[in-house]
Amino acid sequence: MNLLDRFKEYIKVNHLFSPKDKLLLAVSGGVDSVVLCELCKQAGFDFAIAHCNFQLREEESNRDEQFVAQLSKKYGVEFFVKTFDTKLIALQQKKSVEETARNLRYQWFDEFLIHNKHIPGFDFILTAHHADDTIETVLMNFFRGTGIKGLRGILPKTGKVIRPLLFARRKELEDFVKDNKLSYVIDSTNFENEYTRNFFRNKILPLIKEYFHAADENILRNADRFIEVEELYNQAIAQYKKKLLVIRPHPHNGTEPEIYIPVLKLQKSTPLRSIVYEIIKDYGFTSHQTEEVISLLDSGTGKYISSSTHRIIKYRKWLIIAPLKTDMSETILIEQWENNIQCPLFTLQLFLEENTDQKLPATNNLVHLDAGEVTFPLLLRKWKRGDYFYPLGMKKKKKLSRFFIDNKLPQTEKEKIWVLESNKRIMWVIGYRIDDRFKITDKTKQILKIGINQT
Repeated sequence: MNLLDRFKEYIKVNHLFSPKDKLLLAVSGGVDSVVLCELCKQAGFDFAIAHCNFQLREEESNRDEQFVAQLSKKYGVEFFVKTFDTKLIALQQKKSVEETARNLRYQWFDEFLIHNKHIPGFDFILTAHHADDTIETVLMNFFRGTGIKGLRGILPKTGKVIRPLLFARRKELEDFVKDNKLSYVIDSTNFENEYTRNFFRNKILPLIKEYFHAADENILRNADRFIEVEELYNQAIAQYKKKLLVIRPHPHNGTEPEIYIPVLKLQKSTPLRSIVYEIIKDYGFTSHQTEEVISLLDSGTGKYISSSTHRIIKYRKWLIIAPLKTDMSETILIEQWENNIQCPLFTLQLFLEENTDQKLPATNNLVHLDAGEVTFPLLLRKWKRGDYFYPLGMKKKKKLSRFFIDNKLPQTEKEKIWVLESNKRIMWVIGYRIDDRFKITDKTKQILKIGINQT
């Protein structure tokens, strides 16, 4: 079967797209993308061409742009081009040039998938990744430690991005170019080892093949196996997440929910490290922090570790995954020695005093509680549906939602309500009412004085 027939068969078997779909081809001008253009033309597909000029190779970058523009004229298709100051953007974003170029490329391509008056909409974006790209990617990911997801290599379809040449080796594409007398451009940096992929392509893989002659083919076969392995793995992880994760959504839109994980259930789960990692990776934690999270299981209340976006807090029999202290933060732990706590809407101040039996003035912003009833650490958080407390002077509990209705609080005010909690009991609906169980009595020896200053 020739390359064209295999190309059409690969698209059909993997259900990549239909002949009626409108395609945008990402074309650099190299062998791979030139072959992709020719195959799409011979197959009779409806396509246009897009080219990114990353300005990384001075005049050579402009040469490539001009070549691809001529290629689009040859096929009589629309041509789109965008120029990026890639090095400057990489410097600003503190990322590598490779990663920056890749992100810029796909961000621009995404615009073509949305129908608007400026850019015509396309059904799919096609790139010219081939089997050798998969080999190199798997090898790089193995050393990066990306896990099963990295070892299954490049998928033929990710969302609206299609890679219909993954069945072919680079040598086959080069032969197709010769047989069809196709012109192409050569990227001079392909022979340099400054970029990670080039280093693996030019140095690492040839060295491995000196000892394992079929290493590249073996990597390809393993990548195919790991596609199915990953599917089974994800099914198992999904079941564990369903059993372990208790999602406590905030009642107001736009606020990220907190995740509660029962410690005992998690400790009994196996394999523990894999399960923990798959849970925490979605919240900015790295594989290297897996052991730290596991150590939290046996730690005391109040211990936590952080990622760039979240904290995992040990609170009694739970691990709580919560956003960091931002205006969207849901949970702030207060240790016994803390007396000045910054909150998005106010500053909370705590003072411990002896009970002198004097009449103590109380306001919405200043309360006095029986310190003997208080257990640290305290939990400062936004109120949630289902919360209840025993309003001062009442012996029956009342849901906060009903309390707010009785007090005729408008929706905008409800969204600002925080509560202070001790040992799963709400002590104070901040700015409104303390809980009757924490009131000062004639048996009170010490008083916890709490005040708020609006910020």
